[in-house]
Amino acid sequence: MKRFVVIGLGNFGSTLAARLYELGHDVVAIDTRPEVVDAMGPRVSRALVGDATKREVLREAGAGEADAAAISTGDDIAASTLALLALHDLGVKQIFVKVISEEHARIADALRAEESVFPERESALALASRMTDSGLLRYVQLGPSLSVQEMAVPGEWVGKTLRDLALPQRYRVQVVALHDILRDEMIAVPPADRVLTQSDALFVAGSPDVLEKLSRLR
Repeated sequence: MKRFVVIGLGNFGSTLAARLYELGHDVVAIDTRPEVVDAMGPRVSRALVGDATKREVLREAGAGEADAAAISTGDDIAASTLALLALHDLGVKQIFVKVISEEHARIADALRAEESVFPERESALALASRMTDSGLLRYVQLGPSLSVQEMAVPGEWVGKTLRDLALPQRYRVQVVALHDILRDEMIAVPPADRVLTQSDALFVAGSPDVLEKLSRLR
């Protein structure tokens, strides 16, 4: 069991905190709004009313012993920045920051955040990919140069093996999992001799531009 601190209990922060708690971890949730904290209480280990920009508030909450922290303070970039600095002062090694703009992300990165999370942008990019390509089932952008997409097997690939297709050599992508939809079976790192069928879907990792071209295959 790990300890996580979640600062800011809007939609993103509260969902994150509750999910971490469901996964069996010790979760401390902090927000300045008593009514939000009261609602969150049954869904985490501890829910506290407090100003998480203050080092002493975080210390009393046990943040110094946390394995990681997440900051989600809505539009308040100043509060996000001060909370990040306070967590660093307490020695928290991994700090994830939900950002609302490119400028916010630059600040978080400059202050050594583990990762800047921009959920609205990532959701919009994924939705745009799905809307423009009927063969695309799911899409996740992991960074500027790496994405993972779930795509239906193109007709020209049916009956061939992954070895036959040689996707890393031909397209510079890698199949990381295969979803046999007919059997509802997920196969991680499928064997190279697996023959693809019409009922298969592939999870493919590669650069966004290459994956976009790949998704156009039918």
